[in-house]
Amino acid sequence: MKRVEAIIKPFKLSDVKEKLIALGIHGMTVTEVKGFGRQKGHTELYRGTEYKIDFVPKIKLEVVVAQEMAERVIEAVISAAHTGQIGDGKIFVTPVEEVIRIRTKERGMEAI
Repeated sequence: MKRVEAIIKPFKLSDVKEKLIALGIHGMTVTEVKGFGRQKGHTELYRGTEYKIDFVPKIKLEVVVAQEMAERVIEAVISAAHTGQIGDGKIFVTPVEEVIRIRTKERGMEAI
């Protein structure tokens, strides 16, 4: 199993969600996060004064899938989240040793 974790722009969440549901993904975790990468934040004007915004609002989306499904999930996220602009985000893929559904005690793929 693999955990695919994507950091994306907030306005792209619904596009990514639709693509993942179309792939048959049954569940995902979405978290509002803040951070910065190479862009190092940005500046905004408020009442004539310039403010530096160090941490940019982002969405972190996490999905655990079978290993053979991971590449399709990655491609779906890339195609839905891509704008071609700086700050489109990142995808991290990590192995998952075990998944356990607490309610039924199912393990592995049955728990997903």
